[in-house]
Amino acid sequence: MAADPPPSPRTRVVLAEAATRRTPADRVRADLTEQTPVGEALVKGLVRAQLALALRLALVVAAGLGTLPLLFAAAPAVGSLQIFGVHLPWLLLGLGSFPFLVGVGAAYVRWAERNEQDFVALIRRPEQ
Repeated sequence: MAADPPPSPRTRVVLAEAATRRTPADRVRADLTEQTPVGEALVKGLVRAQLALALRLALVVAAGLGTLPLLFAAAPAVGSLQIFGVHLPWLLLGLGSFPFLVGVGAAYVRWAERNEQDFVALIRRPEQ
């Protein structure tokens, strides 16, 4: 009959030792999940960054599309121009606005994702 292997030595685990082994990134994640004031401040910073980006791009859209009717009202000669038999205001507002809006939307997605990546990098980086 084979001999049983010797029992492994007992290990004592103390809660303080486990807490000291935590990395700073774990602490930040805990702040986020437990909704501590630090976690709330981090999330509020991300929300503020996303809101500021949305407002800036909304101003770009309002300026880009909002000034066209003003241009046509201030300079009626520009509004009466025809390209391929279609008046310029119809072309700019009807066809030109869609690529402009798609471009602004693509820029928003790219920059919003960059904000989120910066937020994740802030959480994952060790405290200094």
